[in-house]
Amino acid sequence: MDNFFKDTPDFKFHLEHPIVQKIVQLKERDFSDAEKYDYAPSNFEDAIDSYEKVLDIVGDICHDTIAPNAESVDLEGPHIENNEVVYAKGTSENYAALHEAGLIGMSLPRKYGGLNFPLLPYVMAGEMIARSDAGFANIWGLQDCAETIHEFGSEEQKDRFLPRFNRDGVTAAMVLTEPDAGSDLQSVKLRATYDEENKTWKLNGVKRFITNGDADISLVLARSEENTADARGLSMFIYDRKHHALEVRHLEKKLGIKGSPTCELVFKDAPAELVGNERFGLIKYVMALMNAARLGVGAQSVGLADAAYREAIKYAEERAQFGKEIIHFPAVYEMLTNMKVKIDALRSLLYETTMFVDITKVYEEVKQERSLLKEERMEMKNFAKLANVFTPLIKLVASEASNIIAYDSLQIHGGTGFMKDFPIERIYRDARITSIYEGTTQLQAVAAIKGVTTNVFLDQIKKYDDEVVGNETLKGYLQEMTKDYEMITQKVVSINYPDYQDFHARRLVEMAGNIIMGYLLLLNSQRNEKFSRSAKLFIGLVRSENKEKFDYIQNFEMENLELYKGCLDLAPSKTVE
Repeated sequence: MDNFFKDTPDFKFHLEHPIVQKIVQLKERDFSDAEKYDYAPSNFEDAIDSYEKVLDIVGDICHDTIAPNAESVDLEGPHIENNEVVYAKGTSENYAALHEAGLIGMSLPRKYGGLNFPLLPYVMAGEMIARSDAGFANIWGLQDCAETIHEFGSEEQKDRFLPRFNRDGVTAAMVLTEPDAGSDLQSVKLRATYDEENKTWKLNGVKRFITNGDADISLVLARSEENTADARGLSMFIYDRKHHALEVRHLEKKLGIKGSPTCELVFKDAPAELVGNERFGLIKYVMALMNAARLGVGAQSVGLADAAYREAIKYAEERAQFGKEIIHFPAVYEMLTNMKVKIDALRSLLYETTMFVDITKVYEEVKQERSLLKEERMEMKNFAKLANVFTPLIKLVASEASNIIAYDSLQIHGGTGFMKDFPIERIYRDARITSIYEGTTQLQAVAAIKGVTTNVFLDQIKKYDDEVVGNETLKGYLQEMTKDYEMITQKVVSINYPDYQDFHARRLVEMAGNIIMGYLLLLNSQRNEKFSRSAKLFIGLVRSENKEKFDYIQNFEMENLELYKGCLDLAPSKTVE
């Protein structure tokens, strides 16, 4: 099928989730925009029809433009010319196609030229684009920066910057990382000083590993408070490329996502505008931006996994050995089926998480216009709590799974997969970054462990259990897994030793994720029978995985922790200035 939306029926399935009606009703303020804009929906059905039509356009662009350009973009990559980043020819064509279709700034309000879409269709578009070219998905997805300006910028800033996304097709960047401040962003040193004479802030310093660096509009994390060394001294700033006050010192040569420029930038008295309040740059604004980034990498990971799976199926159906196509060998169809089942589970978790974030964000928007009712405040608080732990969960499990699925797809290709003759070689390289950037898997485990220790995951699992009707055998397996998970969590939490809890954090988070995805597939099967097979096979897989993790933690002796340190001859840790 020549359309990336139409060939994935799961998108329409997830758009039909019962909670979507609440999201749309809140996002559209009871469809009040219908009187002002002729393209605004007048009811829920109209809104869903609009989402599907736009996603259909994205599906066409992915098939007709972005996917065909992926190989040439990977070979050509960006370059620096006259101190500016110049995209590969195919990248420029991709962005132009999406801009001409009015798809830059999809989630912005209509008053700024946006489509006022919830996150759900926006994330679906991101998944399709990542399936086409994961590197380009980074460039397109950085329109999240517009959302941050909309959420925290002044009215004057919003009026000035936001219309440029849809109207002019500007690009954006999150400028956070530094040579000595990667995951530890509170160590950022780039200086922001206020120029009293010119009534503007000036930025000075170096940023490194900046995705889409030298974009038209950049959000820059900088140290605005003198004599500080932690997060409380950091603020967020807007830098406009038109000032030409930074040097693009270097473009990184990378393993994958080669079409997405990764830059080292030097700011030299660069004029900038403060976003929101001073000292809230990291503790509030970047945290909000990172939640969107985690969702984005989740969608990118699912898109990559889907691309890898489709390449594996296509190859296995065509490649014959020993007198028959290799797809008929158990060793191969087991791998292929496991890929498909895991993608169904990951996609379910991705869009469940997206809906949690969606409801939280639309309530935040409504709160700016009117007081929330008591029930609305309680609902918003509950969904915010879920969003805060589900976003690192989806980033962790989807990025790790995309690497495994790409690995298995290349394995099915055999020796040809190791050559540049097939797309899987590029997909395999592109997938590797997903578990590293926007917070490594290890950091996602630290963020998501709060969902374990505060019982947020457990409470949600029990809610899912109440909603499952029938499927007693599979439900029983999940209940057994939940009992084991609850027991082993209590054991880890009861041992009041941070290193011990951190050591087992990823295992506990992954156990929770497996149970959650199992329940989501069962719930999906209640609305569409086709998910029944995926539910049965996935739960069978993760029962074994969770049992292994349970046994490891249960039999782990505290002195083993010291053995792990001793094998490396670790000296006591010390504070690095």
